[in-house]
Amino acid sequence: MVNPGSIDNGFSTELAAFAQELIRIEGLSGREEAVARAIAAKMEALGYDEVRIDRYGNVLGRMGNGTKKLLFDSHTDTVAVYDADQWQVPPFSGEVKDGFLWGRGSVDMKSGLAASVFAPVLAKERGMLDGKTVYVTCTIFEEDCDGVGLDLLLADSRIQPDYAVVCEPSNNRIAIGHKGKAQIILKTKGVSAHGSAPEKGVNAIYEMAEIIRRVDQTNRNLPVINGRKGTLVLSRISSTAVSLNAVPSECEIYLDRRTVPGETQDTLQAEMDALTAGKDATWEVDTIRRTSWTGQPLTYYPLHTAWELGREHPLMQAFIRAYQQVIGITPEKLDFWDFSTNAVALVSRGIPVIGFGPGDPKLAHMRDERCAVSQIEEACLLYAQLIGLT
Repeated sequence: MVNPGSIDNGFSTELAAFAQELIRIEGLSGREEAVARAIAAKMEALGYDEVRIDRYGNVLGRMGNGTKKLLFDSHTDTVAVYDADQWQVPPFSGEVKDGFLWGRGSVDMKSGLAASVFAPVLAKERGMLDGKTVYVTCTIFEEDCDGVGLDLLLADSRIQPDYAVVCEPSNNRIAIGHKGKAQIILKTKGVSAHGSAPEKGVNAIYEMAEIIRRVDQTNRNLPVINGRKGTLVLSRISSTAVSLNAVPSECEIYLDRRTVPGETQDTLQAEMDALTAGKDATWEVDTIRRTSWTGQPLTYYPLHTAWELGREHPLMQAFIRAYQQVIGITPEKLDFWDFSTNAVALVSRGIPVIGFGPGDPKLAHMRDERCAVSQIEEACLLYAQLIGLT
């Protein structure tokens, strides 16, 4: 009988080597081509039944052809490195040191990606792929545009899995949901006048000053709902004037609002209306436009509600059983991500989703990013076991 909590040394070595290979390829948002091609090549070498790169640059791999469909998603892009000389280990070396894989993307999220690519192979070797179709998606531009790459891939391929796993870092704890997000532009209007006669104009910055105080107070007063609290942050401010000697005619702030389950778009509408009440001000959800590495235009509307998978859901129960079988204990604590992920594309389509991935999310985007190699192996084992249980 195969021990679900172990893999042979050869498989373990190949998995780690693939994670190292991915770290050594710099893949910023919009420049993921080399990473995508390396992933596709590995899937083909591993014997996937189908491998393709879509018109946006997403990678889609499929193993099996059964009626039960499970999808594992990871993103291929990483944030940039501007302090490489200050890292303990060069950020694109892919070095393994003290049991950790070091480098940009080791946590966010090439380790989880590597584990997901190898998981259906392991499931097939163990006879757990019968009756199953496993999709592994490796998608673009997540760092700038949560869910856009995956949403476009799902739309084009017309895939509708029964369940999905987002392999973002969770320190190998089961993540049952994450906060929602809205990115909002708020503007005040003024009247331009010469700086020597400010009384003849209306200063848009002064109009904004009271709104800024309201933003701070609103953040402080956000309610705690079922033990969770959202946030409201002013992340950018700018103004427009005809010259440095003129009263500004416009001021703009950028707001980052993170919501918890129980807060809705109506909640957001009420908050923004209260912030702008009595002021010559307007607000709107931002629209972000990017171009994929294949030259395709992308449009992102950053407005997502929070999601949470019920503890009695069949996917949750299957994941807990897989966890028990691989790790040997019942999970004592479930995670709830503060950050947004590609899960938004799945939730919006009614696809039940859960999160689980190697690496401490607190190390994401940080200097000396690193992931325990043992966690990469453990995640791969658990993904494979889940395939057999769904």
